[in-house]
Parts: sequence; C-alpha cells; structure tokens
Amino acid sequence: MSDIDRVADALERKDYRTAAGLLKQLLNESPNDPWVQFYVGRLHEGTGKPQMAEKVYRQLLRGTTIPKVLVQARQGLQRLEEMEKDQHAQAIAQAKADPQNAEPGLLVLEPISAEAKTKAAQNFARIMKLDPYTARLHLPSRGWRAYRTGTIGELKVYSQELLGGGIPNFWASLADIEKIHVFRVSHFQSVSPQPIVVCKDENDRLGALTFQWSEISQRAEGLLPIFEQIVEYNVSRNEVERKEATQDYALFCDLHLPGRRCILRFCDFSYDFQQGVELAQTQKNVPQAGQVTNRFNWNALLDLFNRNLSQAPVWANFNFFGETAQDYPEMLGRIKPYIDLFRREPSNWDAAFHLYSCLVFLKNKG
Repeated sequence: MSDIDRVADALERKDYRTAAGLLKQLLNESPNDPWVQFYVGRLHEGTGKPQMAEKVYRQLLRGTTIPKVLVQARQGLQRLEEMEKDQHAQAIAQAKADPQNAEPGLLVLEPISAEAKTKAAQNFARIMKLDPYTARLHLPSRGWRAYRTGTIGELKVYSQELLGGGIPNFWASLADIEKIHVFRVSHFQSVSPQPIVVCKDENDRLGALTFQWSEISQRAEGLLPIFEQIVEYNVSRNEVERKEATQDYALFCDLHLPGRRCILRFCDFSYDFQQGVELAQTQKNVPQAGQVTNRFNWNALLDLFNRNLSQAPVWANFNFFGETAQDYPEMLGRIKPYIDLFRREPSNWDAAFHLYSCLVFLKNKG
C-alpha cells in the first residue's frame, strides 16, 4: 500500500493523527502533488476546519486538470455546503425552541472597508446563499443597512455566522426599542446652570424635564422628507398627472440619556423658538428683528449642543439607513415614531428615523 493510500485509509477510519503524520511527510516530498493537496483538504474537513478545506478544494479546481481529483474536490465542496446547511438549520431550530427568541427584530449590516469587501462578499454570498455580485452590492460602505427582519432567534444565528465571516453587523428586538422613552421637546426653559426643557411624553402630557449636559451620551440627527401632491402636465400623454414629490425636509436631532433610558427629540418644525430661551441671541451677526429665519434658529440650537456636548458623538448617517428600511414596511408599521409632523398621509420615514435613533441608543448602550 502506497503512502497516499495509507492516508486515504486513515481518513476513512477517522484516524486523523495518523493521516496528519503521513501528510506532513508527503508535503515535504511532493508539496504540489494534487492528490496530496486533496487529502490535506480532506484532513481539514474531518477535523472541523471547513473554511481551510474549502480553500484547498477551490485551489484544486483552479489549478489541476486531473479528472478524478476535480471530481473529488467538487464532491468535497458539496459536502461542506450540506454540512453548513445542516448546522445552520440545527442552530435556527435550537434558537427558535426558546420562547424568549420568538420576538420580532431587525438585523443591521454595518459599513465595511473597500479592502475587506472582496473577502467579505464571498463569505456573505455563502452564508446568505447569494451570487457573489449581488452579495457585494448588499454590503454597505457608508452607513448602516437594514437587511433582514425575523425572530431574534433566527437573527442571532445569522449575526453570529456573519461575524464569523468578517461581516460587521448587529441585531435588535422591537421589544427593546419600545422600552426607550421619547420626550418631544417644545423649547428650552433654561440652558444653565442646569438645562430644563418643556416637552411632551408618549401620552402627549406636557411637562418640564431637568437634566445635566453630562447625561447626554450621543446625538442622532436626520432629515425627514416632507411630501406634497403636485400637478404636472405629461406632454407625451397630453394629460395632467398628480403625483407625490418631496417639497421640503424636517430637521431632527435626538439627545440620548442612557441613565434614564430616554431620548429628547428636537425638530425644527415643532420646536417653539418664540418661547423660553432666545437661542438666536447667543449667535454672532444676528439678523435684524423680523429677519430671523427658522433655519437660523435651528443652527443656533445645534450650536448650543456643540458647545455643551463637544464630547458626545454625532450619528448623522440616517438617510442611507432610512432608504434601506423602506423595504420593510410591515416592520415600520409596528413602530410608533413619536414624531410631530403634519402629513396628509402617514410616512414610513417617521418610523425609520425613530428606529435609527433607537438602534444607535441600543448599539452604543445609549
């Protein structure tokens, strides 16, 4: 019996120690022999190293012309694929068996660098059963992507598999999002020595909330489109058409207070700049009376935040996330956004911003 036959026999008996010893000697003698390389792949496969085995099999498919080796390498890849499917199915079944994992949630993909994208796309394609081109398109480069909804048991499994493939991601349950309290701010009653805001709670009850600037851990900002019905004349059809178009944007800024598990929500459309602290007076080059615009006042409010929250990070990549979240209207429909905007028709953009801000809150522990 030749040494290569002895390797095959040892692998068949799952005697991986003997197979490894024989292969070490054969690699020294004939490192480029296709059969030696194939059995190295089989050893990796048998000892629980599927990614290393896959790499060997794929190299053989690209680099050898021996028909029997090619057949064996393809069969090896098929075994690895079936094994991964079985492990995935078992993991999901086990996760779903826990009643606590039955809550709905969302899986979010985080941005990945261009240098890491090629390898990550290959792993993403394998895990999510996509072609490599589509997989690469799904991996974000500049912001979070809302990628998948489902039970948190299922999302946990996908998240772990993706992390193992070098794909940054996280998941959150809708139940955890609902636990975050939101106060919609009307105006600042005071900014120092202790800030006080007049605001509404989730039940629209008006009151005052006193806090410290040091309680604010971060900010989440975003632009929400304001839609209006417009009328256009279609020359080709010779008829008038009505359609929805973006006419303006509402500016939002959320301040996160993790210690109180709450968010203070500011909006340029609903903040009452005529009440409380005169923010415009804190700015240089204040316009003459009657010429102070809403945008000027909003910038004065942001300047107040910048001066008092210089150490708090600002999360402002909402719009990319918001676009991807529109693919999940059923999930957005379950979210109460706590946003005071007059709209002729409800918009999922409101729920998308609330979701984004709460995900920032949860991801960074407030």
